[in-house]
Amino acid sequence: MNLVITPEYAPGMVVLSFVIAAAGAFAALTASSLIVGRNGRVQVINALTAGVALGGIGVWSMHFIGMLAVHIDMGVSYSIPETLLSLVAAVAGSTAALWWVALRPSLPRVVGAGVLLGFGVVVMHYLGMYGMRFGGRFEWSVGTVALSVVIAIVAAIAALWLAFVVRTLVARIGASLAMAGTVCAMHYTGMAAATFICTTPNPQAFPAGPLLVNSLQMPVLVSIVAFGAVFVILVDQAFQRLQAQPRRAAPAGR
Repeated sequence: MNLVITPEYAPGMVVLSFVIAAAGAFAALTASSLIVGRNGRVQVINALTAGVALGGIGVWSMHFIGMLAVHIDMGVSYSIPETLLSLVAAVAGSTAALWWVALRPSLPRVVGAGVLLGFGVVVMHYLGMYGMRFGGRFEWSVGTVALSVVIAIVAAIAALWLAFVVRTLVARIGASLAMAGTVCAMHYTGMAAATFICTTPNPQAFPAGPLLVNSLQMPVLVSIVAFGAVFVILVDQAFQRLQAQPRRAAPAGR
């Protein structure tokens, strides 16, 4: 049995994936502005925070919500090892790229780090898809996969450039929306590259196992983790900014 399954997209989940990508991008841009301290030294905690926001929330969380937005009329589960490894790849790649550019910001560094980060995003995306378990297999469009790689690299270069250029709140919000749009474009292009082939007489059954999580459990879990992380990151950045403000001089006594 080899049956091509036509996917359908849930508009609400697509919108949620964009909102999560924008929230992660906003948190990453906020943290990136504090990577380089007043003494010119790179702040390790802020670099890691920005990496978690960009890779873990803006890319990885968006990716899984985006995957759940695709209904393929089959029971789908996710392998925990591949899922966690894809998260590590996204966070590590984002942190390393932001750190490298922060050491000495320049256009060549932004482009070089963007290429590496773009490939990191691609690895995260297709590793996450490799972790899908269902009663069938994928068939891939090589041309569409290549297009998703190009989009990922362009998006990564733009993200790194914006991370060290954007300063005002309004500009940060606009940049976050633009970054979310490019991240979603890469993701849904990558999803379009895959054709789902059903090879089982019982496609509705969810693959089960000790290291598998079925797709019904993923949306709430990923959303809670993503928005919770954004909240913690923004609160931390707000406190850092308050502490960095010079103290106002006390009024002179009469």
